[in-house]
Amino acid sequence: MSELILIRHGQATPFEKDTDRLSELGEQQARAVGLALSAEEARPTHVFHGPLVRQRRTAQIAAEAAHFADPDAPPPWPDATEDSRLAEYDGDGLIHTLAPLLAAQDKAFASSVRHFRAHGETPDRNRAFQLMLEELAGAWQAGAVTHPDIEGWAAFRARVHASLTDLLRLPSGSTVLAFTSGGVIGLMVALSLDAPDASALKLNWRVRNGSLTRFTFSNSGSGGRISLDSFNEVAHLPPDLRSWR
Repeated sequence: MSELILIRHGQATPFEKDTDRLSELGEQQARAVGLALSAEEARPTHVFHGPLVRQRRTAQIAAEAAHFADPDAPPPWPDATEDSRLAEYDGDGLIHTLAPLLAAQDKAFASSVRHFRAHGETPDRNRAFQLMLEELAGAWQAGAVTHPDIEGWAAFRARVHASLTDLLRLPSGSTVLAFTSGGVIGLMVALSLDAPDASALKLNWRVRNGSLTRFTFSNSGSGGRISLDSFNEVAHLPPDLRSWR
């Protein structure tokens, strides 16, 4: 049997001009991931990360923390491999390109956009943004709003499914770490459970920064079998290091 651990990147900077970098909190979360995996004596045989800066930096910081925790031991983690299929869906594209298109055709969504803008500098910003994003992502998933420059749900689902299939083909006895994002994790969990696509987004909204989601899998030669062992673990993060966004 083999183990696959999906790690969501640390907190990024969604409301800043550069949304693809770790915040100070995100770096602390990444270190906590590495220390936690070292404490349980995890010895990964494979490490993957997506192409986004926040995904790659989380993997780097976690690996450094794991090695620092036991500097006399051999390097505990192999060099990480980038897998572009582990990239998150295009959240910036949804917000900047698809949201105006949907607002022009859907009065209810246009109201949600106005509500978010009215609360953009208040303590309710995250809640207003989340409500708007859930409506927008649902329309994107259903194909109700599209643009040729924005990856559609079907394409996103296909590449994540392909990545998961290849992970399940790794040799028996593998311990695999994959640093990715909430949308990818939600979809992989849904795929492992044969759940409807709508479940993937519902799971996505619950995935915390720096959380661990674990699977057991076996390689059958045709893609393998996979079982979900845990979802969205955050016990390794003290309360002041926990965040959704």
